[in-house]
Amino acid sequence: MAVGDGKPRSGGKLEIGWCEMVDVPSLGLYRVHAKMDTGAATSSIHATRIKPIIRDGKPWVEFWFRLNAGEKPKRYEAPVIDRRMVRSSNGDTQERYVISAQFCFGKLCWNGQLTLANRRSMAFPLLIGRRALRRGFLVNSGRRWVLGKPANQGHKST
Repeated sequence: MAVGDGKPRSGGKLEIGWCEMVDVPSLGLYRVHAKMDTGAATSSIHATRIKPIIRDGKPWVEFWFRLNAGEKPKRYEAPVIDRRMVRSSNGDTQERYVISAQFCFGKLCWNGQLTLANRRSMAFPLLIGRRALRRGFLVNSGRRWVLGKPANQGHKST
């Protein structure tokens, strides 16, 4: 089997690149540009206007997300499963809401967690952390878009 072909390798791990297109069908999001980050424990999505709300007596969170530059942000809601302290890439610690989400890399889907964070200054709106990656992925830091290239090749990447 060829290296970097997006197929399972020995040990059953799927080789992926350091950035990939990821679906989050539980939020109705498809082909989101995502960075694989083995240094981050939990996955994170760019969210603005984050606001706690109550639905049927249970804690939920409302947030806004824009999939592509030039599009208007859309409002999303999700049940809160936790609030936890997270150390960001700049070393600051902040409390973040945690929601459940379904992730898909191609046909491989699983349930995981997302923290909500303002990632405006980051190149990718979605970060996939090591808790998600340990489900059977091998990140090849020398490759990107192994599972399929984005339609818009003008995307800024790091």
